[in-house]
Amino acid sequence: MARAAVAQRALGLHLALTYAFLYGPILVLMILSFNRAGLPTAWTGFSFDWYVTLAGSPEILAAALNTIVVAVVSTVIATTLGTLLALGVERRRQSNAVDALLFAPMIIPDIVLAIALLSFFTLLEVTLGLHSIILSHVVFNIAFVCAVVRTRLKHFDYAIIEASIDLGADRFTTFRRVTLPVIFPGVLAGALLAFTLSFDEFIIAFFTAGAGASSTTLPMRIYSMIRFGVTPEINAMATIIMLISFTLVFFSQRLNRGATVD
Repeated sequence: MARAAVAQRALGLHLALTYAFLYGPILVLMILSFNRAGLPTAWTGFSFDWYVTLAGSPEILAAALNTIVVAVVSTVIATTLGTLLALGVERRRQSNAVDALLFAPMIIPDIVLAIALLSFFTLLEVTLGLHSIILSHVVFNIAFVCAVVRTRLKHFDYAIIEASIDLGADRFTTFRRVTLPVIFPGVLAGALLAFTLSFDEFIIAFFTAGAGASSTTLPMRIYSMIRFGVTPEINAMATIIMLISFTLVFFSQRLNRGATVD
């Protein structure tokens, strides 16, 4: 019993140290975003001044709007295509080769995918801008949405589709009234994950964005600012992005967990 208690304490200490290593720097950044002084590391008092500064910056607000536009549009397109792709793949015989092709955008390094997309747009003589960032985000978001929706479909009873058709409903009505409501938690979880990935993404957006502020996203704006040093203003921006990301990922995981338990 004594050995078991010691082992339990050791595991608890290991877990605490792991969490401290992972989230300690993030917690420090969030605390310093409320620092009254302009120094990034010396605490001089609590203040919301830097968040007020962010709210009054036209450049940051424009970048935030671009980020939201890119994230929302790419999420809608990727969720639609990823859901349809998951439905099609799950009805076919399982193939490791097909799975490898579907999940390739998830495992390919971002820098490689960014260069490939930039080369593709250049080859087609496509003018770069927000539209090219959106299309690029759709490319890798489809794989994530497809993976999440397929998890839901693993527990899907296809007999209810046959029953709906036998009762006289056409395939579109069956999809709208039967299939989609059943898999909707997985679809919503995939959409939240896609939005989070698109909202945070920097490398691909940096390579596929056009010139000027009209296609500058928030992560790109942070990168341009941080080259001159870390300030509480940057800490405040990073804190907002992290809170949004953590919240969306949390709800995505909750929905996905509910999809696998049903």
